[in-house]
Amino acid sequence: MSSLWFNKVLLEISNELSSSQLEQLKFLLRDKNFGKKVLENIDNGLKLFELMKERNYLAADKTELLSNLLKDINRQDLAEKINNFIIQPDPNYGLDEAEEEKLKTATEVIAENLGKNWRKLGRKLGLTETRLDSISTRHPSDLQETAMELLKEWRKDQRADAQVKKLIDALRACQMNLTADKLIFQVKCK
Repeated sequence: MSSLWFNKVLLEISNELSSSQLEQLKFLLRDKNFGKKVLENIDNGLKLFELMKERNYLAADKTELLSNLLKDINRQDLAEKINNFIIQPDPNYGLDEAEEEKLKTATEVIAENLGKNWRKLGRKLGLTETRLDSISTRHPSDLQETAMELLKEWRKDQRADAQVKKLIDALRACQMNLTADKLIFQVKCK
């Protein structure tokens, strides 16, 4: 399900690219050893995205390069579209509706209360410094959006293992007990 959703997002992005923007993307990718001849034969965004997938530069959980390229050609709107892609819960991942609702509530509560300590929480959740830097670059001045992005990245990693209890434990390990308590209260109320 998530790959279908991801392909839908890529199709939307491809449809919004002009031919000159496609040429700019191809030019920027020449440094990635795609080969000039290979890139010359690409005449639409979908073919370019397929090539990026084949070369392991693009996947549902690996969108940073495409996002940066879209920003480089002044298509921030399309970069946001790929950045906002969230892997849709798949029944095979084992998340039931109740846990999914709890995670949505947890995301809202944490995003509203986390503030400037988001990196500390990110480290406790197992995100690398590189990924934390990437999140910071995407949302340099909006701490709430930064927290949302942090939790999105964590959910991509965790998939079926994403649980509110893990978030509460990480918050407590970071001495963010007030936020953990708010989260427990909100989850119980829903």
